[in-house]
Amino acid sequence: MDTVTIVLLLLVAVILSGILSRVVPLALPRPLFQIALGAAIGLVAGWRVTLDPEIFFLLFLPPLLFLDGWRIPREELFKDGKTVLELALGLVVFTVVGTGFLINWMIPSMPLAVAFALAAVLSPTDPIAVSAIAQRVPIPKRMMHILEGESLLNDASGLVCLRFAVAAALTGAFSIQHATLNFLWVAFGGIAVGTSLTWGVSRAKSWIARHFGEEGGSQILISLLIPFGSYLVAEHLHCSGILAAVAAGLTMGFVETSGELQALTRIRRNTVWDTIQFAANGIIFVLLGEQLPMILANAAETVRTTGHHEPWWLAVYVLAINAGLAALRFLWVWLSFRPTLFRVGEAQATPNWRLVAAMSFAGVRGAITLAGVLTLPLAMYDGAPFPARDLAIFLAMGVIIVSLIVASLGLPLVLHGLKMPPEPSHLAEEDAARAAAAVAAIAAVERAEHEMAEGRTDADIYVAAADRVMGAYRQRIESRQGNAKETASIRISEKIERDLRLAGIRAERAEIFRRARHHELGSELTRKLTRELDLLEARYSM
Repeated sequence: MDTVTIVLLLLVAVILSGILSRVVPLALPRPLFQIALGAAIGLVAGWRVTLDPEIFFLLFLPPLLFLDGWRIPREELFKDGKTVLELALGLVVFTVVGTGFLINWMIPSMPLAVAFALAAVLSPTDPIAVSAIAQRVPIPKRMMHILEGESLLNDASGLVCLRFAVAAALTGAFSIQHATLNFLWVAFGGIAVGTSLTWGVSRAKSWIARHFGEEGGSQILISLLIPFGSYLVAEHLHCSGILAAVAAGLTMGFVETSGELQALTRIRRNTVWDTIQFAANGIIFVLLGEQLPMILANAAETVRTTGHHEPWWLAVYVLAINAGLAALRFLWVWLSFRPTLFRVGEAQATPNWRLVAAMSFAGVRGAITLAGVLTLPLAMYDGAPFPARDLAIFLAMGVIIVSLIVASLGLPLVLHGLKMPPEPSHLAEEDAARAAAAVAAIAAVERAEHEMAEGRTDADIYVAAADRVMGAYRQRIESRQGNAKETASIRISEKIERDLRLAGIRAERAEIFRRARHHELGSELTRKLTRELDLLEARYSM
């Protein structure tokens, strides 16, 4: 019963954090409120959640990484693929090596392998935290796509580095040749498992849906099980479950283009996944805060691991690690952006220091860092405690909190008025797609009208109805094939019409609810009409 109560309390804290982040006038990101609420739970309630690293990893990382891979704009990822790879792979290795040696130099009592493990979990960035910080100062779209792609891949690369560092700490040996071969098996094996399992499951459920009908609940549940299945199968084969979850998400984005799923199932599934993403990310930060009082209570004992006696040395180490991470990221971004993002033809532009600073501030640590550091083993193979585990967890938590605070203050300043290098407009592509879809719709309506009216004496009713439907499609084609001036005017008219439709839909819904309150409309009919209006509003709000 206590476990259920704690879980419910954590979910309530996640809900409250969303409310507080909107109510409090300070421009603080939601994760900071979640950490504070978690700390309050730990102090007031006195409850302690014992986190099993393997279970924690399995519960939170596969669905979050799967969803990131599923929803990332693939075209944008490939367009800036070189930049993303430089940040997600090169920067991770650069960060692990540089920060690992820095930590070992500052804290000689922490073994080098453990220092590299801590650096590995500090290397991934958290786009969710960055999005929360930048709500009042929107991040340029292209920059956000680069950050999303980086975080998608550096989660995997950072955690693979963690795996090797932990193995070195446990065995006391490290072979570059063995690590390279093992890395290739871990990486490509994980990608193969995630891709093949997702493709196979998708094809199987599509075949079943075509022959025996589709059940929305089952489709949603299958999408929830795919990341866990990919992760577990990959780990069983000693591949990377992290890369398997990422590959499964990317594959899911491709197989979904078949469009075989029913529209209502897609709407419900998106809602379920949005809820899972919000809850999982929130619970991770609330758990961080809930663990914080216990970590701070052991600070006096933890600091002795470093060879000091004053607890303020821990704060010095946290600030020094943050400074080191920021310096390494700034240097890497400055050097790597010159030949990639800023290349114009054969000319090479000098990176704007504000853009480099924004990319550096955006290196916020969050859920993946916490999940990774909590997976450090509790004991060595001989039963001895894992060296400096509590210290590593404390430093990781401190880096997360400090990076969130620094980014929440600095990122809005450097983002204000910042413009990314120009990117091509997609309006022409959108207009062409809408016009082509309308042509296909007119042809389908004509065929359906002939089939439905064949042999009927009231065929004129079908012809009139088809003319009304096709009229709307013909208007769309004409509006997308005019000159630039006419198109701009039509877009303004469409926006006005959309706003008017939304006003009408909301008035309809208000009237339905009024009738339901006065018992003039039954509850079942109320739900049906409300659902129809909700779908219409969602359509016009896109």
